[in-house]
Amino acid sequence: MVKVYIDPGHGGTDPGAVANGLKEKDLTLKIAKYTRDYLQDNYKGVSIKMSRTGDTYPSLTQRTNEANAWGADAFVSIHINAGGGTGYEDYIYNGGVSSDTHKLQSAIHNEVAPLFSTNRGKRVKNLAVVRQSKMPAVLTENGFIDTKKDADFLKSNANLKKIGQAHAKGIANYFGLKKKTSGNNAPSGTYTVKKGDTLWSIATDNGLTVKKLKDLNGLKSDTIHPGDKLTLSGSKKPSKPASKPKPSNSGKHGKLKIINVNNAAIVMDKPDRNNSKNLGTVKKGATLPLNGSVRGKNSSSGYWEVNFNGRLGYITGKFGKKV
Repeated sequence: MVKVYIDPGHGGTDPGAVANGLKEKDLTLKIAKYTRDYLQDNYKGVSIKMSRTGDTYPSLTQRTNEANAWGADAFVSIHINAGGGTGYEDYIYNGGVSSDTHKLQSAIHNEVAPLFSTNRGKRVKNLAVVRQSKMPAVLTENGFIDTKKDADFLKSNANLKKIGQAHAKGIANYFGLKKKTSGNNAPSGTYTVKKGDTLWSIATDNGLTVKKLKDLNGLKSDTIHPGDKLTLSGSKKPSKPASKPKPSNSGKHGKLKIINVNNAAIVMDKPDRNNSKNLGTVKKGATLPLNGSVRGKNSSSGYWEVNFNGRLGYITGKFGKKV
């Protein structure tokens, strides 16, 4: 069993580089998860450990110590560049390294670099995580967050998925991993729920709304469990005959009344008030069809999920009241 340690750079109190509405720590975590998922879903004989799976900050030494203690066969640290350049590059330690380290770098470089308009080459540098790791280690720099062209590319989840899958293919090529047979693969257009996933995160990553994802899978609640298989495309699962539609201003959980604001509440496209788009506003005292409540990010009071102009929207918890 091959052991691969994947390190999403930065995290927690360390956002990494920040520019163009993006934070390095968020991008690296998404790419790392796509790398993990593609390896686990498509290849035999591979075990994955990640330095973090959420918004936390293990120190650089903690990351390499964990990889060393686990006996990892490869260490891959994923980062986003900054400094006004453009394109992709990767690094290994500039001291004495094994031939396997060069092979790992080349294998990943050959898969990831073609995704970017500029190939900045395979480089060496005295970086802590590649220096302190006892196994072949590579640090990748996937575009420049402070260059508009690269930032626009990185704003697409589809592109982040391509980058993650390219890392996975490079790792698989390095180890010569065998692909799972069709009988072991999940059917096309499905997703296996991982620990920490939510319906909102899965829907967002796959270009769906939460409602569409629930309809496709015949889900009546927002509860999912690791190991569940979710359909991502095709016709919705059969369900009971449709009942008479509810009044236009009533959702699955009734109505939400806007409170605790001077004039109006902002409706967001996702439950994260620091990283969302505004869909519009709703005046104080007005009501909206209510679908339920979700945790989301950056709000201690959570969020209300509502129907807003024909699509799902989210309102900070303290600004609404179920009626």
